Amino acid sequence: MTAVPARNRTIALPRSWWWGFLPFAAVSAVHVGARFAGSADIAEPTKLTLMPLLAVAVLWAARGSGSESRGGIGSAAPGSTLPSVLLFAALFFSWLGDGAAAFFPFAPELPVMLASFGAAHICYIMLLAGYVARRRFPRWALVFPLWWVLMLVVLWPSLGSLTLAVAAYGVVLAGTAATAARCSPTVAAGGVLFLASDTILSLRIFLPDSMPDWTSAVVMLTYCAGQGLIVAGVLRTRAAGHPRQ
Repeated sequence: MTAVPARNRTIALPRSWWWGFLPFAAVSAVHVGARFAGSADIAEPTKLTLMPLLAVAVLWAARGSGSESRGGIGSAAPGSTLPSVLLFAALFFSWLGDGAAAFFPFAPELPVMLASFGAAHICYIMLLAGYVARRRFPRWALVFPLWWVLMLVVLWPSLGSLTLAVAAYGVVLAGTAATAARCSPTVAAGGVLFLASDTILSLRIFLPDSMPDWTSAVVMLTYCAGQGLIVAGVLRTRAAGHPRQ
C-alpha cells in the first residue's frame, strides 16, 4: 500500500475540538437574525461579543495540547509563539473594528474601522503566508486584484477624502483573500466571504441608495462565516502539521 504524503493528509480532530465554536456560532446566529429583524437592541451588543467568542474557540482548541511549546496553535516548530500572537491580534483588531463607534466615540467611526480592520488583515496575511499556506497562488486568485480595481472605479466618485485610505484598505483586504487562496479550502472560503462582507459594506457606506436594508444582515452573515472559517481552517491546518510548500 502506497503511503500518503504528510502534506496531503488531514487529521480527524476530536469532536470536542469543535465545541469551542458553538458559542460563537450561536451568538452569530442571534446577531444575524437580529439584523434581519431590524432589532438594534440585540444586534449592537451581540456584535461586540463575536470576536471574543471566536478567541475562546481558539483557546478551547489549544487546551491541553501543549501547542505553545510546539510553536503555537498546533505548530511543530519549537520555540515560536508568533502564529498564536498573529491569530489573536487579528481577532483583537477585528473586535476594535466591530466596536469602533463604541470604543472610540470621540473619533470618526469609518477611519477607525479602516485602521482597525487594516491591522487585522495585515496580521492575517502574515499568519497565512508564513505559517498556514500550502501551495503557490492559484491562477483564480487573479480575481482579487481585478476586484480591487473594479471597486475603486465604482466607489471613486463617492470616496472624497477617504480615497487613499479606502484604496489602501482594499489592498490588504484583497491580500488576505489572495493569501487565503494558498491555504486549505476552508481558509480560502473564509477569505472570500470576508472580502464579500466588506464589499457589500463598502457599497452600503458609499452608495447607500443602491443597497436595501436587508443587506446589513448579509454583511454580518458573510463576516461571521468568513472569520469563523479562517480561524477553523488555520487551527486545523496547524494541528495537522502540514509543511510549507
